[in-house]
Amino acid sequence: IVGMESTTLLHEVAIQPICLDHATRLAIQGARTGIASGALLIPNMTIGHVPPTPASIEGLAKTDRTSERALLGVASMLGEPIGYAQEHGGHIVQDLFPLASSVGRQLSTSSGVELAFHTETAFHPHKPHFLLLLCLRGDSAAATTLCSVQDIVALLSAGPLAILRQPRFRCGVDESFGPGSAHHRGPAWLTPSMPVLREHMNGSFEFTFDGELTIGIDREAEEALDEVRHAIESARTSLTLATGDLLIIDNHQAVHGRSPFTARFDGTDRWLQRTFVVDDLAPSVGERVGRVITTRFD
Repeated sequence: IVGMESTTLLHEVAIQPICLDHATRLAIQGARTGIASGALLIPNMTIGHVPPTPASIEGLAKTDRTSERALLGVASMLGEPIGYAQEHGGHIVQDLFPLASSVGRQLSTSSGVELAFHTETAFHPHKPHFLLLLCLRGDSAAATTLCSVQDIVALLSAGPLAILRQPRFRCGVDESFGPGSAHHRGPAWLTPSMPVLREHMNGSFEFTFDGELTIGIDREAEEALDEVRHAIESARTSLTLATGDLLIIDNHQAVHGRSPFTARFDGTDRWLQRTFVVDDLAPSVGERVGRVITTRFD
């Protein structure tokens, strides 16, 4: 059953929490209300034995679950770990490594191409608040790119900033979500009109944007998106994850991507594990089996 093993591991870490120092535990607990900078890096996580990086899904044979426990232990401190039925078979812990079939595509298993800046599942009614990336094996050529909404907003002029807060945008469905998904310029399923920026009562902004899939419904809206893209290019940062690094990305407060790199398919390629976290399971109750969200887009 999809997600069963992860659910068992979640029960285990609830009974016996993972070992973290006091400062790290406080930083994770503080992140629950949002990460103003957009991301939090926790180095030196215990990940156990890591076999050679597989070259195919069928070749995945990892028996040591230390890294999965570490990832889910932190995720459960932030909220409710979930999976998506169309994303890596619905698994709550997803193994991300290059696949030959994904070279040059806008997928988490791609290589050889830059992944465009995006909010994770920007099109989804139940998009995650956080995504966690745990590095099992790094690659010095593969940088995770980031840009915080605070830095983006600071670079926007008043006109586009006002437009971005209006429901004048739609988003196409990511290719990884299967049949019915296509590039946003084609006849793909699109979200209802929505804003790119939502301001909360505390004055913070929630950002929903995909550089490949978000469109404006009129000329001014498209021009506002162009300004967003320029702001991201001006304010972008990057970091290269090393073995044991855990990166927590606030999916409300940052967009992320990845630099291009060359996969070798020889057992030494970059290997990350990922999970998604929502604040509450209740909103998805009619579109969820266990912890796997099943919303359809066809």
